[in-house]
Amino acid sequence: MKFKTLFSILFLFTLFSCQAQTSKNIKTIEAPAFAKEIKTNKKPQILDVRTPAEFAEGHIENAVNVDWQGENFVKNAEKFDKNKAVYVYCRSGKRSLKASEKLEALGFKKIYNLDGGFLKWSAEAKTAK
Repeated sequence: MKFKTLFSILFLFTLFSCQAQTSKNIKTIEAPAFAKEIKTNKKPQILDVRTPAEFAEGHIENAVNVDWQGENFVKNAEKFDKNKAVYVYCRSGKRSLKASEKLEALGFKKIYNLDGGFLKWSAEAKTAK
């Protein structure tokens, strides 16, 4: 009987903790889906949230560098249309997820986060050739 109670408590805890982390406005998607989304949107808003040095080493075409670690992230992000989809990426996906959460808090409605970041994007591009 104790096992069933413990199992029920753990199940409910897991269920509620997962729901708390789910966002209706942020979708983390793989590189091929990210590329498809960008191509299907007229003038997509692509945010590279890496440092300027990382951005200079290479970036997705038409991306705008808005450094997540910079002191002007919010100010620069506010320049984008909150009602249009925004495509966010970083090096590996960690900073972009945090930046996506901040964008959501700022009122952005549709946010696509690149799973695996620019590293995975670059790897996918090389294998596609």
